[in-house]
Amino acid sequence: MGKLKKIMLGAAAALIVSACSQPAAAPSASPSAPPTATATTAAAVSPTPTPTIKPVLSKEGTLTIWVDGARTKMVTDLGKKFTDKYKVAVQVQELGFGDIRDQLKIAGPAKEGPDIIIGAHDWLGELVSNGLLLNLDLGAKASSVDPVAIKAFTYDGKVYGLPYLVEAVSLIYNKDLVPNPPKTWDELKTIAKQLQDDKKVEQGYVMQQGDPYHTEPLLTGFGGYIFGRDAAGNYNPKDLGLDSAGGVAAYTEIDNMVKSGLLRKDTTYDLMMGLFKEKKSAMFISGPWTLNDLRAAKVNYGIAPIPTMKSAPRPFVGAQGWMVSAFGKNQLLAKTFLTEFVATDEAMQSLYDAVPAASAWLPVRTKTQDKDILAFAASAAGGDPMPAIPQMSSVWEAWGKAITLIFQQQEKPDKAVKDAATTIRQKIGQ
Repeated sequence: MGKLKKIMLGAAAALIVSACSQPAAAPSASPSAPPTATATTAAAVSPTPTPTIKPVLSKEGTLTIWVDGARTKMVTDLGKKFTDKYKVAVQVQELGFGDIRDQLKIAGPAKEGPDIIIGAHDWLGELVSNGLLLNLDLGAKASSVDPVAIKAFTYDGKVYGLPYLVEAVSLIYNKDLVPNPPKTWDELKTIAKQLQDDKKVEQGYVMQQGDPYHTEPLLTGFGGYIFGRDAAGNYNPKDLGLDSAGGVAAYTEIDNMVKSGLLRKDTTYDLMMGLFKEKKSAMFISGPWTLNDLRAAKVNYGIAPIPTMKSAPRPFVGAQGWMVSAFGKNQLLAKTFLTEFVATDEAMQSLYDAVPAASAWLPVRTKTQDKDILAFAASAAGGDPMPAIPQMSSVWEAWGKAITLIFQQQEKPDKAVKDAATTIRQKIGQ
């Protein structure tokens, strides 16, 4: 902590001794789709709207942190510990999850903003390209962070955040109906059909219609992809793989499953969860945001890797972390707060204890006893970070529309996918 103490001493004349926390609105409901995908996942159940409020801005000598309702208490508690130890005020303000990004986009051009935000890695493209974030040198601390989380928070070769959790989807199954989870996609279909034929369930396998996020594992499992990568390993927006041979194969598979009755046309997120909790379905693909519902329903569930298709599927990985605003008044202090105080076993453990999820901090994960969280973490290890490049915002709508047309049997899969790809290329200027 020597580096941090030196900064404290250098700033002592400007510091406010007491910490303050200003929650500005009631916490919003937890999203039922991943926080990193709530803006883009068609089947997500929308969180309760959070009223737009005027954000508190950075001021010299006080660290100002913008967080969403799910994290307000844990960050406030962490801030109090920091204040008690270093006599630096930490002001925590609660905003809606998406409002954090949107308000920073407003405050940034006015040369204002918080010192630190907590948000999703897929905000990076928009925020970094607009000069709203500072890169963060994690130094030796990077070795304690999950490599896929570091990869997620890397943009144009620089790291722009301190990750603290990762998440990805896995196969969730009813152990009473499926004692041994399928290892291959063909095996999954065989089990699903047998359960339906035996009238043990209404639907052996369920999937949300019109939802890109949860169909992405099929896209990659059948050889498709969203964006390829350039020589440096960065996502290449000029290489769109939605209408590649593998992409067409993936959505032809969905079309065939709808035609054969292995997928329903009308499945929403609520219906998918309802069928599983009522033991009327046996398997679905989703993420750790379902755990509270599953546990409350007392279903004998298990979590397993997504079955192999033509190759191993690579689900989207979402990472969340701490980012430093380019317009805060305490940039050095903010960076050091993250690298020297938050990037510690004690602080990361407190974050995990407050909101259990797959910690991106490896020393905490190695002590995690929750098998469900570890199963989702294992899935993330084999996935790809959701693209954070700005062009990704041009993908979701057309992609989701194509999936809906296929589920509803309104268009052949090859045409739906190729039309979507054409629309996306036009939007991103190819």
